[in-house]
Amino acid sequence: MPTLAVATTNEGKLREIRDLLVGLPVNLRTLRDYSPVETPEETGTTFAENACQKALYYAAATGDLTVAEDSGLEVDAMGGAPGVHSARFGGDASTYPEKFALIYAALRDAGVRTSPARFVCALAVAHAGQVLFQSRGTIEGLIAPAPKGEGGFGYDPIFFCPPFGCTLAEVGSRKGEVSHRGAAFRALREWLEGRTGEAGWPGGSRRDDAAGGVGR
Repeated sequence: MPTLAVATTNEGKLREIRDLLVGLPVNLRTLRDYSPVETPEETGTTFAENACQKALYYAAATGDLTVAEDSGLEVDAMGGAPGVHSARFGGDASTYPEKFALIYAALRDAGVRTSPARFVCALAVAHAGQVLFQSRGTIEGLIAPAPKGEGGFGYDPIFFCPPFGCTLAEVGSRKGEVSHRGAAFRALREWLEGRTGEAGWPGGSRRDDAAGGVGR
């Protein structure tokens, strides 16, 4: 059974990824299951470039098949910002309420109350110095007039999703059905399902205590 290392320590992302991959015949590992490694500098100008950089970096560090993703929010009235800088928008130590305030200030400066926006998730899988798979998911929406909802994480409270008539922080378990990360990881799931039985498939945990399959 192959091992898949998920290159993130973000608990919100990990919860979503585990749910999206549940039942797959892979040993799912996180960065906490390996020796500590420094976070790589993200120098890409696109989500895809950053995802590939991270996947290659962590695959080299873990020695296992590794999936990494880069995701963020693009706001049309801000020229696509914060984009690849979403996590660091307003500074590395800024809270999400502080990031929300910066976005609302930028909308006011642009003379608008809301704006079309989208979440983007680019995903890459790497092993032995090669990127083996890439996918991308997006979800279109609007910046909500004010933050709303207690679920989700990150920018979810200010992202209004028209099909549900509420923000992503309010949709609950339905988020995975429509989210950018859900689309990208469903494509990964299909790819893994078609290859886990192939001869020569990179796998087999290097750890004796590997758990069987992806569970909740």
